Amino acid sequence: MKPLAELLRHLSRPGITELALASGRPPMVRGASGYEPVDPGALSTDELVKALQAMVGMARASTVSETPVQWTVNATGLGSITIAAVRRGELMNVRLTRAAEGAAQPAAPAAAPAQAAAPAQAAAPAAPTRTPYAGAPAVSAQAPTRTPAVSAPVEAAARAAQPGAVGAAARGVPGGPAASPQAGAAAAYGGAASHAGVPAHASVPAHASAAAPSASSANPPARVIPISRGTSAPGRDLTVLLEQARSMLASDLHLVAGRPPLFRIAGELLPQDTPLSPETVERLLLPIIPERLRHVLEKDGSVDFALDSEDTGRFRVNVGRQRTGLKGTFRVIAREIPTLESLGLPPDIAKATHHHQGLIVLTGPSGHGKTSTLAALVDIINRETTHHVLTVEDPVEYVHPRKRALISQREVGTSTRTFASALKGSLREDPDVIVVGELRDTETVRMALAASETGHLLISTMNTPSAAKTIDRLIDLFPPADQQQVRLSLSSGLRLVVSQRLMPSTDGKSLVAAAEVLTGSMALGNLIRDNKTYQIPSLQQRGKSLGIIRFEDSLADLARSGKATLETVKGFAENPDEIEAMVTGKRPGAAPTVAPPASAQEGARMLSKVGSLLGKKGA
Repeated sequence: MKPLAELLRHLSRPGITELALASGRPPMVRGASGYEPVDPGALSTDELVKALQAMVGMARASTVSETPVQWTVNATGLGSITIAAVRRGELMNVRLTRAAEGAAQPAAPAAAPAQAAAPAQAAAPAAPTRTPYAGAPAVSAQAPTRTPAVSAPVEAAARAAQPGAVGAAARGVPGGPAASPQAGAAAAYGGAASHAGVPAHASVPAHASAAAPSASSANPPARVIPISRGTSAPGRDLTVLLEQARSMLASDLHLVAGRPPLFRIAGELLPQDTPLSPETVERLLLPIIPERLRHVLEKDGSVDFALDSEDTGRFRVNVGRQRTGLKGTFRVIAREIPTLESLGLPPDIAKATHHHQGLIVLTGPSGHGKTSTLAALVDIINRETTHHVLTVEDPVEYVHPRKRALISQREVGTSTRTFASALKGSLREDPDVIVVGELRDTETVRMALAASETGHLLISTMNTPSAAKTIDRLIDLFPPADQQQVRLSLSSGLRLVVSQRLMPSTDGKSLVAAAEVLTGSMALGNLIRDNKTYQIPSLQQRGKSLGIIRFEDSLADLARSGKATLETVKGFAENPDEIEAMVTGKRPGAAPTVAPPASAQEGARMLSKVGSLLGKKGA
């Protein structure tokens, strides 16, 4: 395949208005005399994908499927170009149509010779409707789809793309079947024909031309939520933004009225594209809000729900109102259930899942991976046991597949009213393990402690900064008259507390985890029962044999292994000097030895002489 920039230059030739690229066919252009090849080499699908990525970006190129998609781009020296793409199986077709001179919109491609006999009044068949998300409006062929414009010059992107190797198949030899105008027309319209049920490698009969949607008829249905031309711009389609967030390994996507889309990558919010208008944000967010939550948004100003799409995956979503309009926050949920190893957490944490009853608490600030760790522990139980695991979440984030265990996942708001009511009813459902998304209030904690004392293993999360403060928080949630009973329950039932933090890695491209691990033991139980939780740090200093890991030790290990820089881990430590001493081996507070100045040395010699004279007089 010739370089993409060289192929695009053919569109600047007089009379050439279209460049057709199809799998297994040579590149062809359409002029007044029909289609003609511009390169004898047949194109591969990989070459087409790379060319499309160079023109519209990786995120948009990934949206191509059996449903045709279309973009409008501005190419340097060529003006407005319409790019239409469709893919069926291993075959892919891309059409680039240049607008006619003086026309306000890109010109519709002229009919190929094989299609000239088709009745002009034949209407295109209705394309199947697609609803990307629950509550989103379906897009059909009858309603013209306005496509977002791509502002980056195509030719500049094409120069950056590496030309692919020439296809091994030699079917595009000049004079062969593929080089004929009729075969060129079939290649150019292979996407439309294939979509209508005609194989892309077959010639298109005259009577089948009505099945080929063109720019002058109904536009092909897009697989993204449509946006009006007045507010369209690169990356304004929700599906594209969500796919971009996942491909860029972002943890969150923020859509805020008056701001550009923001991706949280390695802990930092990075803006992409141009600011979104309040109307655009509403158009993107309102269709995905479940019907049952519309009145909640009007009443409370904020709603939480899960968004699941076959194309983009699963997301935890919060939509709320703020000063400039609506705001949407999308937490990216991994497609695969993570493991403790992939999260960088100590493998000994898995030992706590072997208990038949008790309490396991995962703590840390919001957004520091507690839900992922919770899913990893549930997956261990799902793989290794035949227990009945009952989860109560708001909303359900990781969906656990069927393995050895029985997993019952309940969502607050749809399957149950509150965490407390779900816990109360769960005791009659014969569970072995109960997973609570978060211990938020006194009633939920009370029910959780009761469940952990009645023969169940209960796993949950809390937003507390350390293991010791987690225990204090659990106790302080209750009135003073009940706190002694809570201490007794925790002293005998607490199995594990894990407090974790995520911080940027050394290369700044990902996050690494530091974890504090406090295991249940008789020594810890005595401190809790006797109200001496202030001595827990002292227990952690000498409790390595009990499986206890201090947060400072975990930070120092990250710095010594090179996973994070020393400056980064010092920023997360309560005592940065201690971390530096552990990593570098220098004693904290030790002052370097420096020779005194010459004047000080002279003064010392004079004092020595005076002392010797006084000693002689005394003798």
